[in-house]
Amino acid sequence: MTKALLIYLVSSFLALNQASLISRCDLAQVLQLEDLDGFEGYSLSDWLCLAFVESKFNISKINENADGSFDYGLFQINSHYWCNDYKSYSENLCHVDCQDLLNPNLLAGIHCAKRIVSGARGMNNWVEWRLHCSGQPLSYWLTGCRLR
Repeated sequence: MTKALLIYLVSSFLALNQASLISRCDLAQVLQLEDLDGFEGYSLSDWLCLAFVESKFNISKINENADGSFDYGLFQINSHYWCNDYKSYSENLCHVDCQDLLNPNLLAGIHCAKRIVSGARGMNNWVEWRLHCSGQPLSYWLTGCRLR
């Protein structure tokens, strides 16, 4: 009940303010509630760094790529492989509409990101994570966050 309530409150706050950004610590709480700390060997700090380098914590970010595909949401999940944007061919490996990855409740994006990370390449699927987070000290991402 507490998990659902926190996710509801965070998504309600974002919707009421028509904001597309989530704070680092609010995101850390949601990620922790969704059991991402230690998921496939990645810490909450890895997930926060990934979200920052990909979208600057912008839930509604959409980026067009040179190949005509698009990246969606907090984790910039690609439409060619992971979600269906109905604009071009998609393998849709997460079985999700790309627009769902922009939802303030974050669950579709988190579930798809978990599926991506569960593959052989893990977080190495994201170039920006490889360049800016992998092998770096990341504990500062949780500084000041009150987690349970």
